[in-house]
Amino acid sequence: MQTEQGGSAVGSLNLKKYFLPKNLKKDLPSSIVVFLVALPLCLGIALASGAPLFAGVLTGIIGGIVVGTLSGSQLSVAGPAAGLTVIVLNAITGLGSYDTFLLALVLAGVFQMLLGVLKAGTIANYFPSSVIEGMLAAIGIILIMKQFPHAVGYDADYEGDERFSQTDTHNTFSGILRAVSRINYGAVIIAAVSLLLMIYWPKIKKVAVVPAPLLVVLAGIGLSFAFKGTDFALLDKQFVRIPIVNSTSEFLGLFKSPNFSAISNERVWITAFTIAVVASLETLLSLEAVDKIDPIKRISPTNRELVAQGIGNITSGLLGGLPMTAVIVRSSANVNAGARTKMSAVVHGVLLMIALLLVPTLINFIPLSCLAAILLMTGYKLTRISLFKHMWHMGLSQFIPFVITIVAVVLTDLLIGVGIGMLVGVFYILRTNLRNPYFYQIDKNGDKKVIRIRLAEEVSFLNKAAIQVTLTSLPKGSDVVIDGSNSRYIDPDVLEIIHNYKHNAYTKGIIVQLQDVKDKYDVPPLKELLYNPN
Repeated sequence: MQTEQGGSAVGSLNLKKYFLPKNLKKDLPSSIVVFLVALPLCLGIALASGAPLFAGVLTGIIGGIVVGTLSGSQLSVAGPAAGLTVIVLNAITGLGSYDTFLLALVLAGVFQMLLGVLKAGTIANYFPSSVIEGMLAAIGIILIMKQFPHAVGYDADYEGDERFSQTDTHNTFSGILRAVSRINYGAVIIAAVSLLLMIYWPKIKKVAVVPAPLLVVLAGIGLSFAFKGTDFALLDKQFVRIPIVNSTSEFLGLFKSPNFSAISNERVWITAFTIAVVASLETLLSLEAVDKIDPIKRISPTNRELVAQGIGNITSGLLGGLPMTAVIVRSSANVNAGARTKMSAVVHGVLLMIALLLVPTLINFIPLSCLAAILLMTGYKLTRISLFKHMWHMGLSQFIPFVITIVAVVLTDLLIGVGIGMLVGVFYILRTNLRNPYFYQIDKNGDKKVIRIRLAEEVSFLNKAAIQVTLTSLPKGSDVVIDGSNSRYIDPDVLEIIHNYKHNAYTKGIIVQLQDVKDKYDVPPLKELLYNPN
């Protein structure tokens, strides 16, 4: 309970620490680094999601200011996430309009707040890690396939969504082939240079302090100017298009409102639930990763984070933004830049707002192909080759659910794919539990074998068949000790098998001794099973 209080009560009351000079001198420079990393990612993720580019920057602003203020995490940074792009793209096209999608986003935020209030911050622990890794890897593959056309300069608004089969009789692969047939070589050069910078710039220690995404944007702008008047010149539609406003009324006109009249639409609720679950999982996983690299090793309150993210997504939905999560890319950049408190995340949101209001013209010089290159690298990091090697070395029980989840997500959609992966993952979990309901040990007492069967901590009815087969196959004339000293619960069906075997084993010359095996076990109360200090 101290962890939660430390994250909420102390974190909300002791505001002075956020303005201490020793913290500000670390947080302010870090906020600039995070801003430079976040701006192109906000634009790129909006592009990949099929949403207005303004929505991407707006989401980054809300993630920094609103979520940053409410969160109990000191180093995580929230914003639009690559892991949600395929869901958003499918939702916008499937629901028919952007304002209907915004309603789903508001409802998703409500679901997230409820998860936090109900202390569901440990929800990520109940999903097999192989399925989560497979989901993220599949999103990486989809990102690569969907961003390839932009990288080669094919920026027509072709019909596409997160599914392999699309509604225009084409599939993802045929869409890529169409893009190859309509290459703009200027865009290809910009994308190639951007990829090289993303790969090699961070390896140069003396200059790596300048974020690679910022350098990519500057290089893309420079090359686009250099190509003007040549065969490599880019078309107008191959640049970012952030609206330039000249008055308050024009600025307010950029915001979108949810279509509350679609509240009875079943697909809106399904989309909301999907966004809430995936966003919560990605947030909790990112939070765990950030806590691991925090130099001070602080523990972030997970339930408070879900509430903060829920409020952030409600705000984003009401104003016309995108779903957000705690994002590991920005968060790790924040940690590496030396941030000390969440003031860095808040100030980065303020900087995004200033950039949107004061320099939209400069933002509109950014080629879409360099943003696509950033997302291609993001996709590769999600589905890197080393991840496949790591999962292979983890064994088939991890590798098979991992691969099946990837294939299912890529060929169907995220929800169906993860559902299929979960079924396979749960199968392997049950298979492992069925094989390990006890520990088997053979000792000798003179010339006679003494077989000790030590039961596991939890012995369910799923273990019934394995224990029965083991007992019936024990050699005649043995001494058998069934040890339940480590067991917190033994299912009644298993107890019946054990007691029946004890009473009838004499027919085979077997002497059975029960050690710490009760006649009845009560199931622990639900509140004890679910209790967690977070």
